[in-house]
Amino acid sequence: MIRSEKRRSEEPLDSNDLLRCQQVFEELKQDLGAVEDVEEINRLAAITIELYRQGVRRKDQLRTMVAAARGR
Repeated sequence: MIRSEKRRSEEPLDSNDLLRCQQVFEELKQDLGAVEDVEEINRLAAITIELYRQGVRRKDQLRTMVAAARGR
């Protein structure tokens, strides 16, 4: 029998995970000001979730890494 191990990055996010990602996303979006570029906003959200799924859990660290991934 082949046993597959699920990594945390493959598990669905729960409501606490989503809340933390949302908080970081909103803070970063506020830092950007009035951005109307939908692609940039979507990229910001995708980076936030991806880094969180990879194990970045602390809000301050997640925020810093998302900003760095965006090149800012």
